[in-house]
Amino acid sequence: MKRVREHSDGVCKALGINIHPNLTGKGCSMKYNEWQHKQNGTSWKEEIRQIIDSLIPTVNSLDELLQAIEECGYEVKRGKYISIRTLEQKKFVRTKTLGEEYTEESLKIRITYREVSTDLQSSQDDDSKLWAAYSSIIGDVRILADQHRKVPRKQNVTMPYSADNDLDVYRLSAQLSVMNKYNIRSLGELEGMITDTSKEYEKLRVEINELTEQHDRISSLAEQVKEYYSLSEKGELSEVEKVKLSMYKQAMNNNNILTRADFDRLTEQSHNISRKIEALKEMLKKCRQQHEVFKDIFETYDRLSKHDYFAEMVDEERQRQELLRKKKPKR
Repeated sequence: MKRVREHSDGVCKALGINIHPNLTGKGCSMKYNEWQHKQNGTSWKEEIRQIIDSLIPTVNSLDELLQAIEECGYEVKRGKYISIRTLEQKKFVRTKTLGEEYTEESLKIRITYREVSTDLQSSQDDDSKLWAAYSSIIGDVRILADQHRKVPRKQNVTMPYSADNDLDVYRLSAQLSVMNKYNIRSLGELEGMITDTSKEYEKLRVEINELTEQHDRISSLAEQVKEYYSLSEKGELSEVEKVKLSMYKQAMNNNNILTRADFDRLTEQSHNISRKIEALKEMLKKCRQQHEVFKDIFETYDRLSKHDYFAEMVDEERQRQELLRKKKPKR
């Protein structure tokens, strides 16, 4: 077999054909998919980047993203860092090694602000401390991005990096746009929005739970009515079936279901409640996103007011560059 392989390898080399690693007889064998990735110039990391990018527009939180990744057949491990691997990989890949756009913080920003406009057409009170702080820091961060003195995180991962495509600039601009949209001029008003959205979220959640319980009861009753009519049309019944028929009839009488028309109305009621639940769930998602955005604005402003936001970014890039230098192989 070894001589056959050697002969085959010689023929392949003569014809300029790549030899599959599994057939070289050297080292550990490589799975075909992995070999194909290598030949195509792609990698498991690129595959994971692509699945993350494709799922971000469909989720509303980091937890939902990780769950969606698992549902796509990947294994996710969440500890100090988020790690992912395909079923064909031996080792997990930390998302932070996929690029600056895939750290936990960056993923949260990309999800939270994916549908938030950065349009600043509406006017804002010039005396607003929030407006002044954000306007100033956005300009500073853009300068850092232009001078390559901050970590280059892309807002749009498919486009080249620039100040216009910087995730931090986008985040701050989106926050300022939200303050414009809701006419938020002070920290107190922002705190009020956080409280209001929290209350609205809880109200929607309770309503959804109540409707879900109602829907479950109606669906159960509808199923019993359906079984009743099915047994009624049957010829000879067993003793068990007779007991069931009696139970179903009693349930129908208790709920005033006397005719098939009543049954049809019950079915329609179930469908209407189901549609209402879905609509409320969409409202709940939007409310949650609003709440997360308001909280993020509050936390960002807290950083702006208590720390040197500008210096933190410079220091973060300095540390990143030092780490890159340490990783460079020595010649």
